Amino acid sequence: MPFDISQSFRSNAPAPATAWKAFPTYNFVGGNIDGDTVPAGPLADVVAAALKAEGNTLATYGLASGPQGYLPFREAIADMLQRRTQMATTPDQVLVTSGSLQAMDLVNALFLEPGDIVIVEQACYGGALTRIRGKGADYVGVELDDDGMIPAKLEEALAACKAAGQCVKYLYLIPTVQNPTASVMSVERRREILSIAKAHDLAIFEDDCYADLIFQGGRPPAFRALDEDGRVVYCGSFSKSIAPALRVGYLVADWEVMSRILPLKNDAGSGAIEQMALAGYVPDAFDAHVDELNVMLKGKADVLVEALEANFGEAAEFPKPEAGIFLWVTLPKEVDTSKLFKAAGAEGIAINPGREWATDDTYGANRMRLCFANTSHQEIREGVAKLAEVCQREFGVPLRRANVAG
Repeated sequence: MPFDISQSFRSNAPAPATAWKAFPTYNFVGGNIDGDTVPAGPLADVVAAALKAEGNTLATYGLASGPQGYLPFREAIADMLQRRTQMATTPDQVLVTSGSLQAMDLVNALFLEPGDIVIVEQACYGGALTRIRGKGADYVGVELDDDGMIPAKLEEALAACKAAGQCVKYLYLIPTVQNPTASVMSVERRREILSIAKAHDLAIFEDDCYADLIFQGGRPPAFRALDEDGRVVYCGSFSKSIAPALRVGYLVADWEVMSRILPLKNDAGSGAIEQMALAGYVPDAFDAHVDELNVMLKGKADVLVEALEANFGEAAEFPKPEAGIFLWVTLPKEVDTSKLFKAAGAEGIAINPGREWATDDTYGANRMRLCFANTSHQEIREGVAKLAEVCQREFGVPLRRANVAG
């Protein structure tokens, strides 16, 4: 008999993963981007130049720049944030992380204890919700409108937590290209929420990972750029603007926070080659690259809107896409998108059911997130048409639909 190694697993070990085979034919999930937009050639050139100039620094952890990451890269990030978000930042306030998820894990490791509460948006990044629960903490969702979190509802949630004797540790926000709604919060709303946070002595964790992907209108200043008393901790990423497989994110915080987070980042440093590549690429090429990227994204967003209107008609409601790589779609109440997810998956169509991106099942039950950056125009048209067929078969929605346009 072979050894049963599973008897040595901890009692609450996660369920086994399914072996990966390939992406689904119509892949509307995940933060994947269009492969043609990855600047592979320029990245290769700057990596080669960096290795020739400073390759010997690979002999030490931290590239002779210390535990916060490659100094030329942190300088490039600080300059980029000043230019693009109006945030005055020094390299000493920047920590390079292995993707924004590591930044989130580090913040939670510093801030959260079992029983704590985090205030989040009612529609929220599913990974953030999972990680909060993973620390033994819980979250309270606050209602959104087209401008993001509603300040009056935030006040109500904070009052309810106080009345219940709950300890609210921080407010988690995705104000710029909100995930999953893709809304961009106005400056006025940002100032109002900052004022509420100040009145309640509340820290803010700002997740700005999609903020470069705005193709209608300009990018507003970050919360941290408007912060006057050091309550905002900020994270960003190059996963959506350059390439997700690089796994490069960053955390920005004052030294009081940074000095306590550094002991928690015990991985001996994030990938060196990636940092060298981006340090050479970002200063001169990043802005132009993002401008081109957003033109492409707008074109795909337009195709997705056309396909939904042609196949679902009035049965699918969604905000006009002005940013991001996803659309937050509301279907009639009789549609359960968790069941639709399974039925569509069996036919090679992957969607994010709304329950995974919401703080309560009722709100998310008939909603879904559709990502469009990785799929081609033709795949978007074909995938949405097939999704409508599955939805009609399973739920009788839509009642009637036209043929796919184009």
